[in-house]
Amino acid sequence: MPDLNSLPYSPHHRPATATTKGDPMPKPFNRFVPPINFAHVEEGVYRSGQPSAINIPFLETLELKTIVWLGTVALSLSHITDALHIELLGTVEEPNEAMLAFADENELTMHHLGIAEGGNPWDPLTEQCVIDALYHVINTDNFPLLVCCGMGRHRTGTVIGCLRRLQGALEEYRRFTGSRRSRVMNELHIEAFQRESVSLPPSRASIPTWLWAALE
Repeated sequence: MPDLNSLPYSPHHRPATATTKGDPMPKPFNRFVPPINFAHVEEGVYRSGQPSAINIPFLETLELKTIVWLGTVALSLSHITDALHIELLGTVEEPNEAMLAFADENELTMHHLGIAEGGNPWDPLTEQCVIDALYHVINTDNFPLLVCCGMGRHRTGTVIGCLRRLQGALEEYRRFTGSRRSRVMNELHIEAFQRESVSLPPSRASIPTWLWAALE
């Protein structure tokens, strides 16, 4: 049997296999690659780190309607762009170009929330920021919805952790940060989060059924 390692390489020749039967392999960028720390939270709600260009084909399959971006924002200069329907609030940490283009092409609503300008990136989200984020997350009019931040761990984890607090659960934050990467302030924020501070959508039809089950 010939030594396969000694044969000259040709990009035009690939032996057929039982799985491919001679069909060409899919191109790398045709594969569906989810963003880092991507997960399905509940029906209509997803979480992840900031998507990049290679993740766009995967995101298209979700048919998203809304993105909640947890970046760094200034406290002044409220501005809304017609093209992207984005609430900028003087955004300092903007999403990357691939994510903005994806939102533009698909006419998504993107809400910019997060840490005030001048704060440290490891500072916890304020309670008001979490409340504002949850206002969008628990409204089915915004579904399907993606909550994301740079790595999809601490800021996203705090918002989803407080969502779980509404549902009576507390474990999800550590599952995404790991025991060594968890931040005590974020965990305390989640544990102390008051369910009563979140305003429900005015119409019961806009409240997810999975949230009603926890509230009743």
